[in-house]
Amino acid sequence: MLTLRQAEKCGTADYGWLKARYSFSFGHYFDPELLGFSHLQVLNQEVLAPGATFQPRSYPKVDVLNLILQGEAEYRSYDGQIAHAAAGDALLLSASGNSIWQESNASQTQELVRLQLWLATCPQQNAPAVQQRHLPENRQSVLIASPQGQDDSLQLRQQIHISQITCVPGETRQLQIGGHHCYLQSVFGGLTVTTPQSSQSLQCGDGLLVREEPMLTIVAREKTQILLIDCGENDEAA
Repeated sequence: MLTLRQAEKCGTADYGWLKARYSFSFGHYFDPELLGFSHLQVLNQEVLAPGATFQPRSYPKVDVLNLILQGEAEYRSYDGQIAHAAAGDALLLSASGNSIWQESNASQTQELVRLQLWLATCPQQNAPAVQQRHLPENRQSVLIASPQGQDDSLQLRQQIHISQITCVPGETRQLQIGGHHCYLQSVFGGLTVTTPQSSQSLQCGDGLLVREEPMLTIVAREKTQILLIDCGENDEAA
């Protein structure tokens, strides 16, 4: 089953120094039918003004994946860790119950634009507190994060595989889905997603909730980049 999550219907915030779009309930935005999807708890796109800084934030035990689309971010923890990530980087924070981080726009002249995902973790799993990699621009498919850190991907603490897929206009791709649930997010561009039973058209910023579909066919209407968040073979129903 395919369920479209249109960007224009997401929760929003505009504080001047911060502009945000929330795919699921977050902060002041609450929708009892959208409290996350399987292991994916949060998917936010946020634009942070030059030089702006979030208040220090404590996280539950989640993996926090930051995908930098524009600009440069700085992350500081209360135990002295510092990390920088620039456009094209993926940075993963493996948070515990007492993790406190502060995120800033490291540039005084350019906006910071990034996607942030919160992913539920398995309590028995461990991973480095901070992991980072640059995502190659010239590859059609990049495994960003996975349970065992396969193919130089970041290591998650749950049965989730996250891939970045880039298509040229008119390209058709077959995507095999390993879990009962996956979420597809259009980072930019437009595409059509089909199964034997249904079809959905996505614009830039739209998301797609996918249930019990082992295979998806995507057709890019223009140059398109998507995130595919495959929530694993043993996930529970959302």
